[in-house]
Amino acid sequence: MAATGTAQWSSRFAFIMAAVGSSVGLGNLWRFSSEAGSNGGGAFIFIYLLAVLFVCVPVLMSEYLIGRAGDEANAIGTMADVAQKSNRSKAWSIAGAMGTLAGFLIVTFYCVIAGWVMQYIVFSLTNGFEGMAPNDVAERFTSFISDPIAVLPSFLVFAAITTWLVSRGVNKGIEMAAKLLMPAFFILLALLALYALFSNLGNGGTVKALKFLYVPDINEMLTKNENLSGIANVGNVANAALGQAFFSVGVGSGIMITYGSYIPKSVSLPKASIIVAIMDTLVALIAGLAIFPIVFGSGLSESAGPALLFITLPNAFETMGAIGLIIGVLFFFLAFFAAITSSVSLLEPSAAFVSERFKVSKAKAALITGAAMVLIGLISVFGVSPGGGTPALDAIDGFTGKVMLPMGGFLIVLFVGWRVNARILNEQLKGEGEKLGRLIMFFTRWVAPIFVGAVMISSIIAYISGFLNNAG
Repeated sequence: MAATGTAQWSSRFAFIMAAVGSSVGLGNLWRFSSEAGSNGGGAFIFIYLLAVLFVCVPVLMSEYLIGRAGDEANAIGTMADVAQKSNRSKAWSIAGAMGTLAGFLIVTFYCVIAGWVMQYIVFSLTNGFEGMAPNDVAERFTSFISDPIAVLPSFLVFAAITTWLVSRGVNKGIEMAAKLLMPAFFILLALLALYALFSNLGNGGTVKALKFLYVPDINEMLTKNENLSGIANVGNVANAALGQAFFSVGVGSGIMITYGSYIPKSVSLPKASIIVAIMDTLVALIAGLAIFPIVFGSGLSESAGPALLFITLPNAFETMGAIGLIIGVLFFFLAFFAAITSSVSLLEPSAAFVSERFKVSKAKAALITGAAMVLIGLISVFGVSPGGGTPALDAIDGFTGKVMLPMGGFLIVLFVGWRVNARILNEQLKGEGEKLGRLIMFFTRWVAPIFVGAVMISSIIAYISGFLNNAG
């Protein structure tokens, strides 16, 4: 059964929508397109797909398994509980603590970026980019994000929505949001992708986008950075793909352990892991089809990086006339839907921990963690530079993404692969999809630790190197 005393998803569909909603977010629209564009397209995506299948699925199933096997909903308590049941040290709960803290820190700046998205909905609805040259669009973005007073209202509104949904609990909050917003998200994304593909057939944007995304250019990957060897270039692209897969699926942050605690016994964990990973990956790929035909068709740079969402695409929408206004509004509403389901899932593990550890209601726990989220989020809102830089946000993003998430994921696959009692594994995997579960467990033991460990080590080295360079 699910964790003792906790709510459960009302149906398999509700769970899948909530789990996919937690994975699908700005990482699929903003970060995936940015990483794919900056790392050569097809070669990056090929490695990304392998990483999702052979690394992220084992980590995802491991987190679901821990969550459902434990007697608490929060990742820290349930890790300690499963360790105790397996006659292992409760110190393994540090993996749950690291993930929960990482998710909480991520949501503090995630609400800031989602606030930018909300403001861009307003800009699009009011035709705020009309007549602007590309440099003007870039200037508007940098001036907006470097003005805390301008960012603050949308940040507070988004944080309030997130807190309210978490306070309503599993069924009336998280599940309700996922069941309403995710189908709308899928429909909007599919419509935008179809529009982008067909409207850019004549100008060559569609053909260029398909070639860029789905035809791996090995030579470009080998020579991506002329100052590095071919092997080093391949390593950098592979590390970026592994890191993006990890970030996109949402493992290592305590979310899936907490969500796993709400899964009924009737749901097959192996099949659920495969479905969630595939749907998250499809969203990322379809998002690429919605974005890159417009980018190539408008003659813009595919390697614009993080600016792709807030500068490059508004430039493209501006060139489309009246239809561009509609597409722009729909696109940023799409990003908002993706952001809200992810922010709710990022705050949920912290709220579950506060509720269970301090014996308070879920509503009160959500208000406590929501208030803390806002206070720390203000650091990202006000920690900006006049030139449009976001050093505070970047610092929190870098530490959580490059250190905490990979380290938490690494500990989880080691724990499930090598330390969890065989009886617990058998109990959680038996039934529908058991053979698939045994296959995934093979990768959990022998494949995932190697690659997650490699991501962890390279990410930590990159983080320390970047920190020292900035300090110097």
